[in-house]
Amino acid sequence: MRIATTIFLTDETIRPDRLGRELEQRGFAGLYLPEHTHIPASRDTPAPMGEPLPREYGRTLDAFIALGQAAAVTERPGITLVSQHDPVDLAKQVATLDFLSGGRFTLGIGYGWNVEEAADHGVEWSTRRELTRDRVALMRALWAAEPTAYKGTFGSVRASFAHPKPAHGAPRILLGGAAGPKLFGQIAEYADGWLPIGGRGLTETVPVLRQAWSDAGRSGEPVVVPYAVHPSPGKLAHYRELGLQEVVLQLPPAGEAEVLRTLDDFAQYL
Repeated sequence: MRIATTIFLTDETIRPDRLGRELEQRGFAGLYLPEHTHIPASRDTPAPMGEPLPREYGRTLDAFIALGQAAAVTERPGITLVSQHDPVDLAKQVATLDFLSGGRFTLGIGYGWNVEEAADHGVEWSTRRELTRDRVALMRALWAAEPTAYKGTFGSVRASFAHPKPAHGAPRILLGGAAGPKLFGQIAEYADGWLPIGGRGLTETVPVLRQAWSDAGRSGEPVVVPYAVHPSPGKLAHYRELGLQEVVLQLPPAGEAEVLRTLDDFAQYL
């Protein structure tokens, strides 16, 4: 099983280039970064992880710049709120990072929880899922080998020359979110798999996702990558029994010394 990590990288934590080197030296398989452009100081939306909202949510580094710095110093390789990005710009960022990293990029997609943050990006909350699907389709048009036009409900792009291309035609795309028919239908429609936060209840939900995948006529099986996991030997053994091939362990949003101590502890799972 591939053992990757995730962390809220901020202006107060370990730097991405230092973390990238330390992960590679220890044999970890990758780094996923979460994304928030900003957190409105006044909001009605309750934080799903509980209040008060942890300090790091309002201090995250730009995930693409941070991953670019980490990729530049490693030989082996979070969740993007696609609805909050211009899809033409995002397609370019994704393609460039995937190209420069040699095809090591995974695009994790979340629908978000913070209504006020989304509103500042002009996102209508009730249509954010449909907007995300539309923007992924537009990005795929820009990643296509030949100039390809796309016209959707929320946006369009002319057939265009858009290079570089992702190394393998398109990056791996994983959707995050709570288990259910709606999410599993969307995964089967336009993604490569699921990024379940915490990884609870997978015994019941993974077979349901695999059935939705099969019912949609997709070949093979969807990728399932438990995300932000607090590990134990029994938990990781259970994931292996379910046939999962990758897990993402949660690192503390801390300075270099604490993060490196945690990596040394997590090394027992490699």
